Amino acid sequence: MKRIFLAAIIATFAAGSAFADDTCDSKAVGKDGKPLAGAAKTSFMKKCMADSCATKAVGSDGKQLAGAAKASFMKKCESGT
Repeated sequence: MKRIFLAAIIATFAAGSAFADDTCDSKAVGKDGKPLAGAAKTSFMKKCMADSCATKAVGSDGKQLAGAAKASFMKKCESGT
């Protein structure tokens, strides 16, 4: 029983690390399958970061942030700190 439990835990962590590579940088690929570069990559990264931060902009009460609180959160989230 312990072996099955241990195998399940290891499989969970392995699957989690495989999905963790889904970052904006890994998504920056053009329609032709080649990685984006230059201004196209910069624009894509900015939009991707804004989109990913917008989904996290939730207050402690579970409601979406708005106004100055959202602006402050977005600025901090997009800077990566």
